[in-house]
Amino acid sequence: MFKGFYTVASGMLAQQRRTEILTNNMANANTPGFKADQSTIRSFPDMLLSAKGATNIPTEKGLALKQLKPIGALTTGVYLQETIANNAQGSLLQTGMPTDVALVDVTLPIDEASGNQGAIYFRLQHPEGGEAYTRNGNFTLDGQGNLVNGQGLYVLSEAGQPIQLANDNITITSNGAIIDENGAQVATIGVAFSANPDVLMKQDNGLYRMLDEGILPSAYGQAGVTFTTSHKNLEASNVDSARSMTDLLTAYRAFEANQKVLQAYDRSMEKAVNEIGKV
Repeated sequence: MFKGFYTVASGMLAQQRRTEILTNNMANANTPGFKADQSTIRSFPDMLLSAKGATNIPTEKGLALKQLKPIGALTTGVYLQETIANNAQGSLLQTGMPTDVALVDVTLPIDEASGNQGAIYFRLQHPEGGEAYTRNGNFTLDGQGNLVNGQGLYVLSEAGQPIQLANDNITITSNGAIIDENGAQVATIGVAFSANPDVLMKQDNGLYRMLDEGILPSAYGQAGVTFTTSHKNLEASNVDSARSMTDLLTAYRAFEANQKVLQAYDRSMEKAVNEIGKV
């Protein structure tokens, strides 16, 4: 009976965590560059049960042969195994803002070790050192003329330096070059490449960092990597709102079903304690 409590509780916890992930996806359906999180639920290994008994052997000494009689398998519940980001390209939204830019995936190789397709990101200077990465190209100019993201982090050039502009009268070419109003190239916007995006840790505000706080290599000149930058456009979130809402309702109903089973177990235990225990 008590094993049933644990099994049902594990199902409720897994569905609660899945609901939180789907809710976060829905909340960021309109966040530029946001990549939806995907979750996988897996069952714990089954427990094989056997009954221990003995068979008497008709001998002078009355020997008994110990035996194990298989009963069957007992499931031990489920758990949320992992959460991974869906790195599929989002659609482009035209904004007309001169400091907005979107990354457009053209060809990204598949990592042989993990089987995952590579991904590219804008490079940002992290305040704690090293670099952060994002797909959100909604940039602006700060008071000193530095190109920054919405949290005020410096956008880095291909050379790894903050990009400083005289004004926002710029043009960003398809190969990432930033051209000022006089036709001179100021910098090339920094783009990093990750052969396996699973090595990145997702943080708040659409930022990613390496798990070991390392630095990703540049996407420029990488074998098999081709991409373009789209000026005055933003990459939309790749959240499928309709599918997310359907999955959210499914997770809620699964949680509710586990809850009803838990209540049934509770009533059974109450009856066992209050009625059977009196006999």
